[in-house]
Amino acid sequence: MAKVIVITGVSRGLGRAMTEGFIAQGHTVLGCARNEAAIKDLNQAFGPPHNFTVVDIADEDQVMAWAKLLLNEYSPPDLLINNAAIINNLAPLWEIPSQDFSDLIDVNIKGVANVIRHFIPAMIDRGSGIIVNLSSGWGRSTSPQVSSYCTSKWAIEGMTRSLAQELPKGMAAIPLSPGIIHTEMLEVCYGEAAASYTAIQDWKKKAVPFLLQLTPADNGQPLTVPA
Repeated sequence: MAKVIVITGVSRGLGRAMTEGFIAQGHTVLGCARNEAAIKDLNQAFGPPHNFTVVDIADEDQVMAWAKLLLNEYSPPDLLINNAAIINNLAPLWEIPSQDFSDLIDVNIKGVANVIRHFIPAMIDRGSGIIVNLSSGWGRSTSPQVSSYCTSKWAIEGMTRSLAQELPKGMAAIPLSPGIIHTEMLEVCYGEAAASYTAIQDWKKKAVPFLLQLTPADNGQPLTVPA
């Protein structure tokens, strides 16, 4: 059965890969990103019933308007994937500029909460739906130079597991580590060595079916996409 899937951060990387994968499987994808050119490209490439919108998830008013628009035109999402995230340039915590740190928290933590706040009520009213919040290996471990990113992903783990305890039966909230994937974000951390990790297209072949088989029985479980 075709699902309605909402994904944030669809302009590139894992978000773009999941979008392409779900559409190829016959599902309807409703996505957002801040990059206007990428959103235009997605709408031209796929078109209705899919829908791609320019949204900064750190801006709650934009998220509220986006959710209202989608929920007026589509059923509540069967699968809601909070994927959008940013990373600061590598630096010790005390050298990360305050504004850079705040911008990361606004997107990686507050942005996820904004999306949840404006989509989950409709999912609860229907009595079903899976929420997947993208975490990271750095949401369950730490490394130097990425303290702000670790902070945000550890927060996502806690937020999601607590949310799981608040949801009614028939729903699930799952913190999901995608694994280590060769993306532009990984290149910020690993430089040229990022190319030695899993290619996005290879990851997509495993991640998309894995996401589609999640059920309420997975509620609150910290999961990882199979390698």
